Amino acid sequence: MEILGYALAIVMGITLGLLGGGGSILTVPILVYVLRLDPVIATAYSLFVVGTTSVVGGLRKSAQGEVEWKTGLLFALPALIAVFFTRYTLVPWLPDTWFTIGDFVFTKNIGIMVFFAIVMLGAAYSMIRGGIASEKDAANGPNIPMILLEGGVVGVVTGLVGAGGGFLIVPALVLLVGMPMKKAVGTSLVIIAIKSLIGFLGDLGSGRAIDWPVLLLFTAFSIIGMFIGIYLVRFVSAQQLKKGFGWFVLLMGIVIMLTEFLA
Repeated sequence: MEILGYALAIVMGITLGLLGGGGSILTVPILVYVLRLDPVIATAYSLFVVGTTSVVGGLRKSAQGEVEWKTGLLFALPALIAVFFTRYTLVPWLPDTWFTIGDFVFTKNIGIMVFFAIVMLGAAYSMIRGGIASEKDAANGPNIPMILLEGGVVGVVTGLVGAGGGFLIVPALVLLVGMPMKKAVGTSLVIIAIKSLIGFLGDLGSGRAIDWPVLLLFTAFSIIGMFIGIYLVRFVSAQQLKKGFGWFVLLMGIVIMLTEFLA
């Protein structure tokens, strides 16, 4: 199962390199269901894996002139504040048991995975629907209040489920800023890197034990996948890939929901 987990880390990296988002959706399920980690720990590990992998991809995209740093930092500021406090205060504050119905106990771990499944279903809908509007839609200039608001929302989601939120960031950069798609993907990687690693620092501050050998090895394989994805993007239609991946994420979201309620 460990070999399978590390192989899937490469797949996650490839997806992140191709789409600038979406790959992080795979990380938590791999860590929870393949490597058998606790969901709270898995979301923390996901922040480090996705953040580090995105640093590599973001620097590569920046060298190619496909990152708008000013806009990226504007979006990242509220996101990193939200993700840090979500990991440092909200997640530890959540009770271990939320409610019971008969013999069924709805625990924090189940709650995190169910919320994650809901996020996956939303991401799947966004990717399957496709049709991100053109940068012409933002011809009147960037909508700064909406950029700050969405940055904060993405930060909370990232903090709760450990997903980078690229499926929210890329459309926001295109629609609210008028950014070309290629630059939106590159800028998304920078934003994901900043807020994910800040969120992981929130976990370090909470005193959770980290299995560094497992975490670093998983991250190394995801970085390998990132380089493969950046190379393949020249030959693959991102729009078709996004729709195909959307159907896969939809299936995974349904499976996770059923697993948590029927297990």
